[in-house]
Amino acid sequence: MSNGSSITQFLLLAFADTRQLQLLHFWLFLGIYLAALLGNGLIITTIACDHRLHTPMYFFLINLSVLDLGSISTIAPKSMANSFWDTRDISYLGCAAQLFLFVFLLGAEFSLLTVMAYDRYVAICHPLHYGTLLGSRACVHMAAAAWGSGFLTALLHTANTFSIPLCQGNAVGQFFCEIPQILKLSCSHSYLTEAGLLVFCVFLAFGCFIFILFSYVQIFRAVLRIPSEQGRHKAFSTCLPHLAVVSLFVSTAMFAYLKPPSISSPSLDLVVTVLYSVVPPAVNPLIYSMRNQQLKESIRKVISFLLLTNEKLPTTLQK
Repeated sequence: MSNGSSITQFLLLAFADTRQLQLLHFWLFLGIYLAALLGNGLIITTIACDHRLHTPMYFFLINLSVLDLGSISTIAPKSMANSFWDTRDISYLGCAAQLFLFVFLLGAEFSLLTVMAYDRYVAICHPLHYGTLLGSRACVHMAAAAWGSGFLTALLHTANTFSIPLCQGNAVGQFFCEIPQILKLSCSHSYLTEAGLLVFCVFLAFGCFIFILFSYVQIFRAVLRIPSEQGRHKAFSTCLPHLAVVSLFVSTAMFAYLKPPSISSPSLDLVVTVLYSVVPPAVNPLIYSMRNQQLKESIRKVISFLLLTNEKLPTTLQK
């Protein structure tokens, strides 16, 4: 990475110029961040503690919660710190690390959502083969493949992006280090290599999206053939949360990167980026727990246990 000697830091995009709006951004992001920590932490704790939830679907859900916690923790704390202290800077290595981690976690999350679509497809369309096709070893291998694909994608993107000579200043037009914004600072045609890699990754992501779409077409066809209304409701309740998460993730990311230049503006770009990078990790736990009665009951038990423990703790300390 030859740029380290010429650029020592980048300047991130500020959310606002006035102190009041900066503090508003800090408190808003803090609320979203705490909601993401609480929601995903509850899901991880609940699934880990309840043996009834030790199934492939919930195993993948734990992985999704860990990825959500990682992705929002990569960008939100730095953005909050900059707003609170009225600064914009991020070190060169900090920017590279932020870009790597964000691409890694986002890529792994999309791969995991594809795996989760396959899990629902097998569970509903081929229930008799579910234990064979999605045994514990197969689940671990698929989760590892999702994490590995994200890591490889992030490694290639980060190496390519930060090997490009930068001569258009050091002001990044986003509140975190994002590949398209770093490429805008390049001063040679060497950015075409990274652009080609981005196009290749877009095609791979489109292939995953087609697979998810095909899986849900088959799932809905199978569900509609279930004779009992209760059976259809139960099948839909396990599929709709995943479909909602995929829709939120894909729609906001596609709009952020594929929207026409004619409707692009700094404020719109900022809002859309927040929608695909910060909001989903906080909303996903709510989506998954709304229609899943078993998960809701287990979460209530965990919360009741924690509250009971907190009530007993002062009495124990007094003794």
